[in-house]
Amino acid sequence: MSDNNPANKRIYRTVIKAPIETVWSELVKTDTELPFFFGAVCACENREPGAPFAMRSKNGKHTSAVGEVLDFSPPHRYSHTFKFTTFDDPPCTITYELKETPAGVEFSLISENVPTGSKTENSMGRGGPFIVNNLKALVETGHPKFSGRLILTMIRLAAGLTPKRCRSENWPLSKAARA
Repeated sequence: MSDNNPANKRIYRTVIKAPIETVWSELVKTDTELPFFFGAVCACENREPGAPFAMRSKNGKHTSAVGEVLDFSPPHRYSHTFKFTTFDDPPCTITYELKETPAGVEFSLISENVPTGSKTENSMGRGGPFIVNNLKALVETGHPKFSGRLILTMIRLAAGLTPKRCRSENWPLSKAARA
């Protein structure tokens, strides 16, 4: 589900039938491919505000997105800046919110300050529902939806076509290396 408002904010929401700790744990994993994040492995030094993070390929050779942690409040809120490495668009803000309800955990993916009319906006408009639906399926069944499995296969097959600008050496994780 997507709610749009004039402040360039999109909210994608679902209810996941699982304990909040289970949903949170899956969302913030850093040691495995995350099918709901298009097969990316989330790399980070720590989750303190200001800490850099990157979404990398399983082998670590390519980086699809980078950002900095803004808020990390387990198990309810995680917020960070976000920039696709393939686009020249400025970063936007992504927030994940988890709220316990009688029906399960309400999971919200919120994107803000996405440049209007940009490639980032186009990609995120398609990616939001994919992320929400595949996280729900993964937590509830142990497997992503068919669309998630299909995307993982396509990404692996197309890995050799990844632009040179996405090589991880161009997007160091360490703050010292970025300076």
